[in-house]
Amino acid sequence: MADVQDGHYDSSTDSLRVEPIYESFLCPLTKQIMRDPVTLESGATFEREAILKWFQESDSSGRSLVCPITRKELSSTEFNPSIALRNTIDEWMHRNEAAKLDVARKSLTSENSEHDTLQALEYVVEICQRSRSSRHVVRKLGLISLISELLKNSSTKVRQKSLESLCFVAKDDNDNKDEIAAGDNIRTIVKFLSHGHVQEKEQAASLLYELSQYKPLSEKIGSVPGAILILVGLSSSKIENLLTVDRADKTLVNLESCEKNVRQMAENGRLQPLLRLLLEGSADTQLSMAAYVGELVLTNEVKVFVAQTAGSALVNIMKSGNREAREAALKALNQISSYDVSAKILIEAGILPPLIADLFTVGSNQLPMRLKKVSATILANVVASGANFQSIPLDHNRQTLVSEEIVHNLLHLISNTGPATECKLLQVLVGLTSSSTTVQGIVDAIKSSGATVSLIQFIEAPQREVRMASIKLLNNISPCMGQELAEAFRGNFSQLSSLIRVIADNNGISEEQAPAAGLVADLPLQDSVLTRRLVEDGAFTTIISKVIMIRQGESRGGRFVNPFLEGLVRIVSRITFILEDDPDIIAVAREYNLTALFSDLLQMNGLDTVQIVSATALGNLSGQSKHLTKILPPPNGGLCFSIFPCLSQKSVETGVCRVHHGICSSRESFCLLEGKVVEKLVACLDHNNEKVVEASLTALSTLLDDGVDIDQGVMVLCDAEGVKPILDVLCENRTEALRQRAVWAVERILRTDEIAYEISGNQNVSTALVEAFRHGDFRTRQIAERALKHVDKLPNFSGIFSKIGAQ
Repeated sequence: MADVQDGHYDSSTDSLRVEPIYESFLCPLTKQIMRDPVTLESGATFEREAILKWFQESDSSGRSLVCPITRKELSSTEFNPSIALRNTIDEWMHRNEAAKLDVARKSLTSENSEHDTLQALEYVVEICQRSRSSRHVVRKLGLISLISELLKNSSTKVRQKSLESLCFVAKDDNDNKDEIAAGDNIRTIVKFLSHGHVQEKEQAASLLYELSQYKPLSEKIGSVPGAILILVGLSSSKIENLLTVDRADKTLVNLESCEKNVRQMAENGRLQPLLRLLLEGSADTQLSMAAYVGELVLTNEVKVFVAQTAGSALVNIMKSGNREAREAALKALNQISSYDVSAKILIEAGILPPLIADLFTVGSNQLPMRLKKVSATILANVVASGANFQSIPLDHNRQTLVSEEIVHNLLHLISNTGPATECKLLQVLVGLTSSSTTVQGIVDAIKSSGATVSLIQFIEAPQREVRMASIKLLNNISPCMGQELAEAFRGNFSQLSSLIRVIADNNGISEEQAPAAGLVADLPLQDSVLTRRLVEDGAFTTIISKVIMIRQGESRGGRFVNPFLEGLVRIVSRITFILEDDPDIIAVAREYNLTALFSDLLQMNGLDTVQIVSATALGNLSGQSKHLTKILPPPNGGLCFSIFPCLSQKSVETGVCRVHHGICSSRESFCLLEGKVVEKLVACLDHNNEKVVEASLTALSTLLDDGVDIDQGVMVLCDAEGVKPILDVLCENRTEALRQRAVWAVERILRTDEIAYEISGNQNVSTALVEAFRHGDFRTRQIAERALKHVDKLPNFSGIFSKIGAQ
């Protein structure tokens, strides 16, 4: 006799057996209890599978056919089932299983050592592996609830073995699964997935997989808070063991039978099940899934995946579904279209024609306004993607989004909808005017429709989003429509004042303020009516204070700071364009000390626009210095001064600006020399941006202009080491505008004989002047010719011609 554990001999459990095991129950080949005993002609009995394997091995090795026990040669491989022995073994096993289960039940219902508890659980595992009826007995004896209680045991080994036992108990038995899932057991099992040891986690994943194969439990598992999130995390883990990952993934597949679970999976990033239902489910299911996509918060990466997988299907639903289906599809497309990459995928899927149809259709088939708002939102999202909308036809007439008729319809719709839809349609036009390839088409349509005034009215909209979209649109078109916008603002100054109020807001620097400043800055600079209106409204006081705050780092605004500052500086520069013969505007420039302000801004390296505008403004101011310098009356020196006029000259020059021959200051007469600005402008002549160089050279040229002392102006440039940089600008020949400006300045400089003599040997300067003489326009050629004469590169025929004329 012997004892057997899992079919193997184990003498340690003799005391727990009801009956000993007989040697005749064991297969001589496998040493395991036989389930299907068969007897050979030799009289020996074996497990059917074991003896068949023996025969096969003998045949393949060429050995003679003999009985493994008696070693007698066999005449055939035939055998007879030993039915009586099999029945005896079955009866013995049933009695023994009952005894083991009784022992297990007693062990699990009383306080026992860890060893005894583990042994009892091992009996359960052993018995459940044998047959489904055994698992049924386990339930009848009430062992499932006892084992479930052990999931809260303090011993890791006991908890792990309990999970393993329940896994065997659950296999292929739905009644057992129901009992295992009773109470809060599933919640306890789920806890092991995130807090258990490695083996506990693996066993818990396997148990959940077994339970999830019973469809009624799918919803119950999914209803445990965090269960699906944890399973999704495990299924995509790179650090968990492969079995745990596999079981988690297969459990999720089983849980897909419940739509509620599919939604939870989608929320947690596993969208494939939802999209599969969206593409392959019933009409109601497709509708439900499409609507749910619209409610999800998706990452950009997921939006792209959804667009690639289901974009075309959603577009088709939007085109041909009933109103409920179209609403669901629109909500989903609204979610997906909010990322540039996924929006472009939707464009390829053909979303534009049905969108435009939804927006423009009127009558019985038109969408309700709430859905038109969604369509407008999707269109705004799609346009913001930056696709080439000139090449995307909307209908058989090959119209596009920038076709005049389509833009007219959009403008008409803007004027006949509520604020929410207005905002989105304005954003559509913002997107179309943000591209240099499409802005002109939109501008032409706005002009032909006469919509300028109506668009400007939105500046005063109470809704911030509408107001901001309007300001952005007007800012985008202002470079092409500055005159039209100026006329509209002159017709209603309150809208201009509204823009200034937006600019004046002190809650940081907002997205709305930068385009507002840009819009005002783009209005025609010479429009004195608008500039004076800004002065009357005190706009420049507000704007200059903001410029100073930004310059000193006192304003916050992130990415909007630089464009906002550029717009503000351009607005302030408007004053310098209408100084001519206007004492009131000159007084304003003096009040704000604009020479000092723009001199400071000139040093803002990295902000080319600010430097260009500042240099230009300084040039405008300096151009007025010769008119504003205070000329002192000649002193009354009496006879002595009449006899010695040289004494009179010296007294006049004392304290007088050497360039303007009067009393100058940076604030009162805008003098560059008195304002210590010349060196800063000279430094800008080495800038990478030719526009900065051109503006700076233009400002410096006011020191060489008619009406000032040119010789002294040249000396000022020499003192500031500015002559060589001007010559370098001429020689570099970067743009035609720079060449024209440089040729003019160099000719003036070369009027000083000493400089002309020194430069006459500079071949680079001579070559640059010759090139200007050969290729420049008429005026530039004339000036280059005079410059070449100064350095003796061209003969001076003026004396000869005068003599010929006298003859």
